[in-house]
Amino acid sequence: MPFRDTQMHLRDILQSIDRIEEFLGGMSLADYVNDFKTQSAIERQMQIITEAAIRLGDDAESICPGLDWKGIRGMGNILRHEYRRVDDRIVWNTVKTELPPLRVAVNRALI
Repeated sequence: MPFRDTQMHLRDILQSIDRIEEFLGGMSLADYVNDFKTQSAIERQMQIITEAAIRLGDDAESICPGLDWKGIRGMGNILRHEYRRVDDRIVWNTVKTELPPLRVAVNRALI
């Protein structure tokens, strides 16, 4: 399987967004902050999203314009390499504000 299979990486992003939504269900921020298992699951899915973004490379902007691809990749670096700096509130806000437009853009690219 090629490393740079655009369709596969886009599908991986969507699958991770779906899983994040499933894991969070109707949770509030307070629920999330107090649930280590859910935090771990969300962070893992965010790692997959950020790795897929890295693998899309410079093409990401032309495939799904207008998204903060640099920020998405940067979050992955923090999750992987600076895990002690992970702020639950930043992860929560990213999931709630950044993933919906990412979903829309990726769905549009897959059509």
